[in-house]
Amino acid sequence: MKTKQYILIWLIVLSGFNLNAQQNVEINKKEFKNQKTDFKEAWNAIKDADGLYERGEGGRRAATDLYLYAYRYNQNNAELNYKIGACYLEGLYKAKAIQYLKDAYKLKPNVANDIHFLLGVAYQLNYQFDTAIYHYNKYIDIKRVNKIDDDNIYKNPVKKINECKWGKQYVNNPQRVFIDNLGPGVNSKFPDYAPVISADESLLIFTSRREETTGGLIDELDLHYFEDLYVSYKTDMGWSAAENLKELNTDDHDASVALSPDGQLLFTYKGVPDGTLFVSHLKGDKWSKPKELNKNINTKFHETATSLSHDGKKLFFVSNREEDGFNNSTIGDRDIFVSELDKKGNWDKAKNIGDVINTKYDERGVFIHPDGRTMYFSSKGHETMGGFDIFYSELDTSGNWSKPVNVGYPINTPDDDVFFTVAGNARYAYYSSAKEDGFGYQDIYRITFLGPEKLMVAGAEDNLLAGSEIAVEQKIETTDTVKIRKVRLTILKGTITDAISEEPIEAEIEIVDNEKDEIINTLNSNSKTGKYLVSLPSGKNYGIAVKAEDYLFYSENINIPFSASYQEVIKDIVLSKVSVGSKIILKNIFFDYDKASIKPESYPELNRLVKLLEAYPNMQIEIGGHTDSHGSLAYNTSLSENRAKSVVDYLIEKGISKTRLEYKGYAFTQPIADNDTDEGRQQNRRVEFKVLSIK
Repeated sequence: MKTKQYILIWLIVLSGFNLNAQQNVEINKKEFKNQKTDFKEAWNAIKDADGLYERGEGGRRAATDLYLYAYRYNQNNAELNYKIGACYLEGLYKAKAIQYLKDAYKLKPNVANDIHFLLGVAYQLNYQFDTAIYHYNKYIDIKRVNKIDDDNIYKNPVKKINECKWGKQYVNNPQRVFIDNLGPGVNSKFPDYAPVISADESLLIFTSRREETTGGLIDELDLHYFEDLYVSYKTDMGWSAAENLKELNTDDHDASVALSPDGQLLFTYKGVPDGTLFVSHLKGDKWSKPKELNKNINTKFHETATSLSHDGKKLFFVSNREEDGFNNSTIGDRDIFVSELDKKGNWDKAKNIGDVINTKYDERGVFIHPDGRTMYFSSKGHETMGGFDIFYSELDTSGNWSKPVNVGYPINTPDDDVFFTVAGNARYAYYSSAKEDGFGYQDIYRITFLGPEKLMVAGAEDNLLAGSEIAVEQKIETTDTVKIRKVRLTILKGTITDAISEEPIEAEIEIVDNEKDEIINTLNSNSKTGKYLVSLPSGKNYGIAVKAEDYLFYSENINIPFSASYQEVIKDIVLSKVSVGSKIILKNIFFDYDKASIKPESYPELNRLVKLLEAYPNMQIEIGGHTDSHGSLAYNTSLSENRAKSVVDYLIEKGISKTRLEYKGYAFTQPIADNDTDEGRQQNRRVEFKVLSIK
């Protein structure tokens, strides 16, 4: 019995189960019967259909054909027409509901107290907003005359009228988008939904209810197969054929809810014991066993959607708990909460994110963009055009969320719109929708935002990457399209390999805010492919350190002004084994202009060097200073030597024996780039260390 309850809970999450609360009108046997033959078969169909009708959305979809069988026997029964119309409202072909509900009203105007409400819903779902408003007003009149006290907040005709008014405005001012079905390689004749993607769109994971589901069971509540997780990969030819994630799927429901920007962490939902969130790690090409999130996230209440921030330090999720960890009462039935990672690496008490986002209605499907500033979510509140609409809100410099903005039509519809996830560039988004021209009941679609935008041109000021001796390949990709909003984000990605064997390496990637001397995030490259992806919101001077056991660390500096727009930077990184003659360019050491004094932003890099020397106590190194070709050789030799000496002095101050350290100024005698360009001169101005001996 408990399993059925858990399944029902998940169905409520997916569909907004029976929120319109149609009346269960009874079909009178005597009124239905006429002089035709086949009454017995028709009446048996009604009885079977009535049993399904009681189950809500899934049952009503299944009941439709049975009611239609009875309808062939008697088309003039008001209650039967009412129920067929109500069933169509829960299915794919909602436009068909109108005629049956109209006929029910014509045959018996008082067939049900909510007949005008359902007609309003039917017309609203079919974009006939003025007619819908007429019927909602009629329903208001009936409630007043008959003194109907209906406290279901989702059956509020005044709210529905406002939705229609907003719907008219959105439809008259549509967004310029393409909405494309991902095709039969991804979608099937069964429900496919809840897509989650990596920030660079290389990986897509979604939920499907196919006949080859693990365990082979059919959910008796909605007559669909149980949920399984599937994966597809982006290729030059499009999306690969979807594959069942067998190592993660069980005989119960397994659904996708979130993916970290680098595609290495997958958050899933399971219906046991009471609606619970799990996380899995990608190890090579295999996912680890899902681990249940701690008690600050999972409670005796129902936790569903979740999303991880770009730095891995905040987890946003949806819950129907009564209050948060700080005794703040929940605003609606389901609210969005946030938990932060504590110093021990555990999720701390969850906090309600407040009434700017949360409403007295339901919020669902939260997604925090890798830019760290934008949150997308679905809500039945705010300025919705019906059902759940997708909104976005931006975080200001004071940590406050802005008033949510509806992403508009045709992305949003008068029906439920949830499971919205956005690529790093915000040019593309993915969601699931039930469209009549799809492959199945629900399909996954890709949204492309259109329109001209000036192409971003990189000049000297925006030359973000410092030069590198061991970077093999570098390519910058920009986008020339209008987005929902301007994205201030840099995606740094590539492959980490061994310098000699060229085999991929699982390396630790440490991201530091140089100005604050603060580690922002630590992640790993994939152990099998060596691939990595780092999301870097604009407005910081980042230090990137790539480390692996028995290798010299790799250093990168990316200084991204706040005004910098979206870009993808592809940088393949080669790590060298610790050996005599090995060199590292220290790209995060900074000096005052034309001086040898070290800036504080250099301390994280210098401290990494200290740790390396402590790990190899018998290593002797040389610190070399290098300049560009501006100025005389004598002047640059002196400047480069003094800068190298400043680094050595810092290391000695931190406890490294001076007998292990040498320094030398090379001026511009060992360039690694062309001194005739600003970019080349920038690369030539550097500090590097060389391993002299390892005893």
